[in-house]
Amino acid sequence: MAAVNISEQERFWRHVVKGPDVHDCWIWTGAVSDDGYGRFWVDVPGRGQRSVRPSRYAYQDVTGEALTSSTLLLHSCDVPLCVHVDVDAATSHLAPGTHRMNMLDRAQRGRHSNRWTTAPYRGLPRAERARRSHDLRDAVKAHGWDPDRIRRALNGIGPDQPTLW
Repeated sequence: MAAVNISEQERFWRHVVKGPDVHDCWIWTGAVSDDGYGRFWVDVPGRGQRSVRPSRYAYQDVTGEALTSSTLLLHSCDVPLCVHVDVDAATSHLAPGTHRMNMLDRAQRGRHSNRWTTAPYRGLPRAERARRSHDLRDAVKAHGWDPDRIRRALNGIGPDQPTLW
């Protein structure tokens, strides 16, 4: 059977599962790197392929704005695999920012490690962040948008672990 050529844009959006509510995350279900963030391969004319963060690809695709290499995208939802971009800032989960803004956001949300940070969120090791992202991606790929499975994956709760109630 002959391969069907699809556009890069179509290939990208095939790896995104959008939650039913306007404020839900849009979860990347493609490749996940060892840092817990997604990876998407794009063709660079005359130079082969290169990997980009799906959040950056989605941002540029939806808004039409090119991001400089020094511009970061800040996640208001704290979900590394979320690619929910909207031109309406009140709906979008991603917003451009600087490294300084990202570090301030990290500190304000308690995602960094210091003596005042609560234990469950104190600087998760890279491998644990990656495991949670893989679990989230796998749950969404296998079961679609299932809020309970998504919550469990985001909180590091295994699928066989019983709940308290």
